[in-house]
Amino acid sequence: MAVVDKIVNKELDGDPAAPPPRRRRAPEAARDNILEAAETMLIADGPQSLKLADVARAAGVSNASVLHHFGSIAGVQTALMEHMVRALTDRVLAITRQGGGSLQSAEAGLIALFDAFETRGAARLAAWLELTGEARRLTVARVAVREVIEAGGAFAQVSPEEREAFILACIATALGVGLLGPTLSELLGKPPARAREAALSMLLERQRHAIGRISDGV
Repeated sequence: MAVVDKIVNKELDGDPAAPPPRRRRAPEAARDNILEAAETMLIADGPQSLKLADVARAAGVSNASVLHHFGSIAGVQTALMEHMVRALTDRVLAITRQGGGSLQSAEAGLIALFDAFETRGAARLAAWLELTGEARRLTVARVAVREVIEAGGAFAQVSPEEREAFILACIATALGVGLLGPTLSELLGKPPARAREAALSMLLERQRHAIGRISDGV
């Protein structure tokens, strides 16, 4: 009887050695938690680190919970890319609005694009999704490009077609630099950041030229 009482009292008082119970999260909060864990892993170790069990462990949830919210690890990867695209788009649009369409805001938006693809791991994840046939599901990318085109900013007086061409060139260049920039720079005996510097310089000059042409009424 004493043993039973001891067990009952232990359950009532709480066992200090027992693991804390898992907190139930709202579905949106649970998804965000898993994506945050996956993004941390992506930045540290690349897209190949995004395995089901490892993501679940990093997020502090079960494998079943990850599958419930995303269907598969490929679903996690796609959702993470969409999350990163959305965050980048919001940042670029915020820079555009705060800068009032100035040349400085256009430059800041371009640098934010390069930072996202290079230091945040977006380029590696985008390449991984393309190689696995998942990139075509990223309809959010089309929406994001359209939002930036419609925002106009410093290019408000340039035709939408020209804006679209420039944005696509910027994305393609940032993607290439994020994937191979440091390697190509070092192969040529240059500092790792040389490819990024060269690419940004060319794109920024293109921006200045276009904005200057607008100012001159050409």
